[in-house]
Amino acid sequence: MGDKGEEQFGEAVRRLRQVKEISLRKFAVQVGMSPTYLSKVERGEFPPPAEEKVRAMAKLLGQNEDEFLALANRVASDLTDIIQERPKIMADFLRTARGLPQDEMKRLLDQAREKASRQSSRGK
Repeated sequence: MGDKGEEQFGEAVRRLRQVKEISLRKFAVQVGMSPTYLSKVERGEFPPPAEEKVRAMAKLLGQNEDEFLALANRVASDLTDIIQERPKIMADFLRTARGLPQDEMKRLLDQAREKASRQSSRGK
């Protein structure tokens, strides 16, 4: 799935679940899956579950949902919708921004949030 030194999705779920001292059975019930299925996901025998389950896992484990989805090799469905609304400009933007350092991307994000906030306050 990733680099050899990189923690896989199932490994991360197991580690974080154990740190929070949540039993496999209890966690499976809270997420809405069978303990057998969860066990196989944690051992890497099954791929990560669907987006809804990954999001539920992230919440229960106190993790960022987008980062947890990425660890599961998934992209949030709302992001797909956003890209499909403006495919050319969003693809160009993402490809261009990909090479920027994180601090520069954060600066662009802050600027976009500020502009979006001004737009929404004008629309009220």
